[in-house]
Amino acid sequence: MKKPNSYQSLRLVAQELNTALSKSVELFIYSYDQCRTIDMQDGLTAQQLIAFEALTARFARLSDLLIQKAFRMIDQLELEETGSILDRLNRAEKRRLIDDADQMRSIRFLRNRIAHEYVSDALHHIFTQVLHLAPVLKETADRTTAYLAKHTLT
Repeated sequence: MKKPNSYQSLRLVAQELNTALSKSVELFIYSYDQCRTIDMQDGLTAQQLIAFEALTARFARLSDLLIQKAFRMIDQLELEETGSILDRLNRAEKRRLIDDADQMRSIRFLRNRIAHEYVSDALHHIFTQVLHLAPVLKETADRTTAYLAKHTLT
């Protein structure tokens, strides 16, 4: 039996990442579907707050998987230097994984706010932004999983 070369090993890791990405999207969409019908005008119940906290955590995790792992993995598969996050986003835009690098920068910025926000008054704004950007994040994840699947088949 032949020992896999480093490119074959990289492709196997990319396939595992694609599986993790698909599962992350599934959980993210479950939370999004729960939250998108909630009216936040009169405040949130404890149960609704828990649902939104799950959604924001899954939004942050999915954006990290895409930007920090998947886009970097695609660069490695295509023998590109990974560079900065902005470099990765620009290449993802050229590959048509995303429509707009600036929009993904907004998602990254929102992910950072989610991770570091402690003021409850700002949570309503964060929840609103997550609901607004969720379809973009899902579309990006769908395109990325399709791209990875196409480029990692043996």
